[in-house]
Amino acid sequence: MTTPTRTRFETGASDLTAGPSARDLAHLAEQAAWCTPDSCGAAATVSTGDGTAEGPTAVTHPDLSALVSVQWESGEGPIPAALDTGRATGADDLLHESRWPEYRAKALEAGVRSSATLPYRRDGITLTLTVYGFRPGLTVEKGCTATDVLGELAATGLARERRYREALVEVDQLDTALRTRPVVDQACGILMYVLGCDADTAFDTLRRLSQRTNRKLSDLAGALVRTRGHGLEAELRCLGRRPGARTARPPGAGARTAPTPPRRTPATCRRADGTASSQGPAPGSRRARTPALGRPATCRPASRPR
Repeated sequence: MTTPTRTRFETGASDLTAGPSARDLAHLAEQAAWCTPDSCGAAATVSTGDGTAEGPTAVTHPDLSALVSVQWESGEGPIPAALDTGRATGADDLLHESRWPEYRAKALEAGVRSSATLPYRRDGITLTLTVYGFRPGLTVEKGCTATDVLGELAATGLARERRYREALVEVDQLDTALRTRPVVDQACGILMYVLGCDADTAFDTLRRLSQRTNRKLSDLAGALVRTRGHGLEAELRCLGRRPGARTARPPGAGARTAPTPPRRTPATCRRADGTASSQGPAPGSRRARTPALGRPATCRPASRPR
């Protein structure tokens, strides 16, 4: 392996579309190699989250790509150790190193005798700079060194770029929501008319229909507005019912009612002259009236009307 040149080698370039560019990461590795005395090459990696998955990587020589790959595959080496501890990790002489056997074998095969890794964490992004040397004794500590200052500035720039990209995505989402909001409101109005429900139930129905048909909410709302809900009445009513809700029945449906007792008709008394009088007392009277003396009355039950 020769001394670092201006040629750049990048790996994981497909992962860099949403993060730092491959050119910037390769330029960072190149500058780290030039800023470190007795360095024969350098590698720069970017990790997100817990840092255990392989991220974008840039190296100054193709032989160094194998050294980075074996660390991701085996989970051992200076880069995984620096990600776990958050401190600078290195090996003064890999010929006598016993912590990382696979990395040690691959490094000695490439002619590397020493290495040092510096991690930098900013807002969920972890940047690592690893420098390699042909001779033992290569050490780079955090402090007032050119390599450490370069890593600090690069990590801050990556964090700012990530926040900028996230802001652009949020602005685009807000713009899409503002443009599609009137169409969604019109679709909710149609559902309110068809289902006879309130605005919250209409929006919930539209959302569940979007999930059921695997279509975007805005596209489904636009189609519903164009058709004005024709042909979807039955399906909309079915979705409009809340899960577990029962169909309301009219009051008294299915309930047993007690039989109504027959009304008793008061008996009437017919006098001798043919006139009829009630046998029972009049409402509100304290006692019943008695028929006139000398006029016997014949009492019989009144006939029911047919």
